Amino acid sequence: MKAPRTAILASLLVSAGLVLPGIAAAQKAPAAPNYPPAVSKMVGEAKKQVKTIKMDEFKAGLEQKTLGRIIDVRNENEFEDGYIPGAVNVPRGLIEFRIWKELGFPAAVDMNQRLTLYCATGGRCALATRTLGELGFTNVVSADMKFEDWVKAGNPVAKPKS
Repeated sequence: MKAPRTAILASLLVSAGLVLPGIAAAQKAPAAPNYPPAVSKMVGEAKKQVKTIKMDEFKAGLEQKTLGRIIDVRNENEFEDGYIPGAVNVPRGLIEFRIWKELGFPAAVDMNQRLTLYCATGGRCALATRTLGELGFTNVVSADMKFEDWVKAGNPVAKPKS
């Protein structure tokens, strides 16, 4: 009877060895979204068409107060989880409509004022920067950085007041 028990125990241990790594992997942070190549191409083209800055330039601009209006183009729920101090939230999907109120419309809007956009990974803000250029804004910059990296580097993050 000892041999079947040993075989069953060995089977269970082997099975556990196959299943447990999968469970551990499932508990890790979710993988970055995987989009079709057309999306990466679209974002890449937008980044070629707009002015971009990296995280170190963004941080220096924030410290020197040279970024102008900082626009967070992430969705409202992302903004509520934390944002770069001084930023206002204008989601990318609504930027053509909501940017005007942020900039004082119906009064005359300075189309040359400095606007610096950021998002979670640099994709949405590149697309939004291109859109604002198409609307006639002439001094818009896209932050080519990941918000997660901004946070990990210990840079300032604000939370909405409850």
